[in-house]
Parts: sequence; structure tokens; C-alpha cells
Amino acid sequence: MRAPTQGLCKGCSCAGERSHRTGSYRVGHTQVKACGRDVVSPPHITISRMDRIVCWLQSSLQRIFPSTPAPVPQATPAIDLIAARNERVSFQACVQNLGFDAAEVKVSVLDSPGLDITVRRVGYVPMAHHNTGTPAEELDGRGCIPGMVPDPLLPGNVTVLGPVESQSFWVTVNITAETEPGIYELAVRFEQQSITIAQLTVPLAVRSPVVQERRDFPVTHWFYADALCDWYNVEPFDKKFWALAEPYLANLGSHGIDCRYVPIFTPPTDGVKRPTQLLKISEPMRGQYWFDFSEVRHWTRLAQQHGARTFEWTHLFTQWGARYAIRVYRNTRNADSLLWPPETEATSRVYRNFLEQFLPAFHTFLQLEGLEDKSIYHVSDEPGEQHLPGYRAARAMLQDLAPWMKVADALSDVEFGREGLTDIPIPSISTAHAYAEANLPAWVYFCCGPRGQFLNRLMDTPLAKIRLSGWLFYRLHARGFLHWGYNYWYKSQTQELIDPFTEQSGMAWPGWAYGDPFVVYPGDDGPLDSIRWEVFAESLRDYALLQTLGISPDDASLDELKGYDEFPKGEQWVAQTRRSLLDRVTR
Repeated sequence: MRAPTQGLCKGCSCAGERSHRTGSYRVGHTQVKACGRDVVSPPHITISRMDRIVCWLQSSLQRIFPSTPAPVPQATPAIDLIAARNERVSFQACVQNLGFDAAEVKVSVLDSPGLDITVRRVGYVPMAHHNTGTPAEELDGRGCIPGMVPDPLLPGNVTVLGPVESQSFWVTVNITAETEPGIYELAVRFEQQSITIAQLTVPLAVRSPVVQERRDFPVTHWFYADALCDWYNVEPFDKKFWALAEPYLANLGSHGIDCRYVPIFTPPTDGVKRPTQLLKISEPMRGQYWFDFSEVRHWTRLAQQHGARTFEWTHLFTQWGARYAIRVYRNTRNADSLLWPPETEATSRVYRNFLEQFLPAFHTFLQLEGLEDKSIYHVSDEPGEQHLPGYRAARAMLQDLAPWMKVADALSDVEFGREGLTDIPIPSISTAHAYAEANLPAWVYFCCGPRGQFLNRLMDTPLAKIRLSGWLFYRLHARGFLHWGYNYWYKSQTQELIDPFTEQSGMAWPGWAYGDPFVVYPGDDGPLDSIRWEVFAESLRDYALLQTLGISPDDASLDELKGYDEFPKGEQWVAQTRRSLLDRVTR
């Protein structure tokens, strides 16, 4: 679009004479003069002083806060992207209003054959404090926090800016396996009142390798069915619930999460939860049980449709030491329909009797569904050294009743691994080195901590650090990754729902960190991504790229990745290393 009486200059993306009178600048090529009709290609940065709107492009590894100033044109590096086929890349289109009135701006990306492009507005949420335990140089948002922080990705490509206010739009580019290799010029158009005020370009180099699905590295995030029920006011596993659950299961798959937590029982983690138990149970005679796996089957098959290749099943004993049996219900709509009192001991006769009947029926279900070799099972979450006796007893009972079970638990004390109490140890990244030194293959996790120089995914963790996740998992020989917080929208360890758009620490800061309990926000009919979630997903695609290219974890190009607390923290390392590796295999 253009102003009715003003044409666009030939070869120039400015808005005709209107922009020529005010001045336009470019970074990455020659500077455009105030009446610059000598433009040879669209600029990387355009400043339109009459409209007092600054437009620029930014990488996806820099947060744009409402108070982030527009960059200085001559000091801003040009944005360029490189990708193999079957990858997804992203960048940001940014605007700042230097005027005194509100300004409405629309951002769009012109169609490019062979590419699927989506534009979303980056939303802002309040963050009351920085997370603790982290030196200033490892924090993002210094000077902006406390304040509004960019995190949720909202549908739409229009924003209304207040005076001296900045806003970014997240541009996602999907490259298919059929996309032709070559250089693509992505044209980003900024409009105000249907007038193009700037059109900026970013080159995308598509290389010939086709990235294959990640293999032999399961990644799981715990999905809370109770949070869906409470936020959307639906009943567990009714028609409305399933209509909501599917887009969340699909979202996990589209972000590289290939392992799904199955709430066959209500998860016994982080407090007493609203009953959300897929397994239907009746007790026709006291101490005898009948099981209906129909809802379990529906969950696993739906998850498989959306990328699930592995399943993890509800912990069979309570958190932090396996002291008690978990809460099992006759009726998920009746919290008082427990089969036994909450203080029933883990190895009690009543619970053993239940497991003696449940586990064979469960085993048969797994075999019929072809899931036995695609499943991992949990004893108790995060036991410590003081819980070793109780954990040993619970594990011994399971080994007696179900020797086919492959057990995995988040536990950091290496003694659990040395004793072989768990088949798949999952230590914190802060203690993973102890398992490596003991020659014990292990998954890894982080949860609120460790902080400081360590990898994490919090709301003030620099995005460049988050992007190193997949690289570090690959380099340090992790066997899988677990995180507890996909959509935990509750006050810490309660059933009190919170508004994730205003509170992101479970109301438990500083113990719980801002950004740890969830990575998606509740939308009208499905999840809204966060920028942390998008960057983490891109890191998993980096992992898949390394596998596809046949790069050894011990390759010299990865030498700077020395530990989960010692690795390159700047965004240029990823871009340069990706380019170097793709150049190596496509020469």
C-alpha cells in the first residue's frame, strides 16, 4: 500500500517523498541519503522521522523490552539466517514509537515460495524481581526488571504503541524438506494507516541437508491435566477436555517433546492435586479391582498422533522418598473416593494387594498397545540420601511384582545410581558430572536451579544461554532431558489457580524461580507459546542437526562446551558454529 498521491521510489522501500523528506538509513549496505534515490536493495534498518516510528530487525536471541531503545543504525549488525531443510528459524521485527501519541503499526512478511512464515506479537508480563543466586552479568533485563518482560507469543500482527515504547513481533520460518536450497530474501513490511513506512529484508540461506528427526534422546515435560480443567472450567476427560487437550499435546510434539507423561493416576508431585486419573477402577468386592484402560488408550494414541514415541507413567509412590502409597480414586469427580487413606505406607499389604492386581493388567495393556518397550516408569520424585531406605523398599517391591519395569527418577545423589536402584538416573545438571565420572549413563534435568552460570530457562535467563541447551545435551552425552513445568498454573503445591499472565513463580519466589513452572500460557482454545519455549525448541533442532550431519559429540568445533556452567554465553557462537558445520558438509 502507499499514500494516494505519493509513489514509491524505484528500487527503494521507503514511502515515497514522505520518507525522502525525513531521511532513511540502512545498515549492512551503503547509507541512504536524505533523498536517497540511489538505493540498490531494501535496507536493514529504516527510520522514518516524520512518522516518528523506528523499525528494525533483531535476532531471536535478544529480548525487546517496552523501554528498549531503537538501535543506532551504524552500530547494528545485519541479520542473516542459515538453515538446513526441515528446520525452523526465527527472528524479530521491532518498532519504537518516538512520538507523543499512540501509534498503530502492522507487521507482515511477504510470501516466499517454499517457506511457511508466521508472525506473532510478543506480549509482556509483569516480573516483580530478578531471580536470585545469579550474578549481574548472567541476568537479562537489567534495568528493566522489576517491570514488564517479553514472554508470551500472542496471535496477531498489529500493535498500538504508546509514546517512547518499543514492541517486537516474532517471525517464525518453517523450511520444509522439499524447500529448494538457495538464498531467500525475506521482506518484512511495516505499515501505519495502510501506508508502508518501511520494508526491511533478511537473507535466509537454505542448505541442502534435510534434518532428520532427533533419535535416542527422549525429552519430556510434565503436562498437568488438572490445570486445563481448572483454567477452562471443564471436567476431567469429558468431550470439552479432550478438545482442549489435543492442541496442548500437539504443541509438545511441535516443540520436539517426544516423550509424554501419562496421568494414569493423579500425579503425586507438588502437593495434593485435583483428581485427574485416566484409569477407571471399580471394586466389586473388597480388595478386588477391575480396571478400564479406555481413557488411557485414548491419551496415548492421541499423543502418538502428535509425535510421542516414548511414554512415562505416573510415579507409583509419593514424592521425596516413597514413604506412602499414591492417592488412587474410584471416581475422578469425587476427591473423597480414595481407595485407601492418604497415610497408607508404601509397602503396606493393602497397597501391595492393589499393585499385585494392577501391574499385570497394566503389563497386558502395554503389550497390546505395543508400548512396553517405549515406556519408562517412576518410583518417587527427587528422593535424597535420607530417603534411601524407603526408596530401596519400594523399588524392591516393584522388582518383585513387575521385573519388566524400566525405572527412571529425578534424583541427584549418585548412590542411587551406584546401587542400581534406578535403571535411568536423572540427576540435576549441577551433579550430572558425578554420574559421568562414575560411568553411569544418565538423563539430566534442571528445576528452579541451578542458577548462576548454569544453563536454565528462566524469564531473566539470557536467550542465548537457553539456545545452548541442545548443544550441551549433545556434547555432554546426556541420554535424555526432563522438566517438570510445562503448564503448572498454580500457587506452589496447592490447588489454588493463579493467572500466569501476572504471576510466573507459583507465588513462591525466591525459592521458585520466575519462569520455571510453565513454558506455555493458556489461550482461548489452546496454548500460547513463550519465547523461552521457542528458543528451547530451536536448541533441540540444533541437536537433531548435529545428529543429521554426523558430528561427533567430541568434535573440535564443540570444544568450548565444557560443562553446564561453562559454555559460550553470546549469541554469535551458535550462528557461527551452525554456519561452519553446514559449510563443512555442503562444500
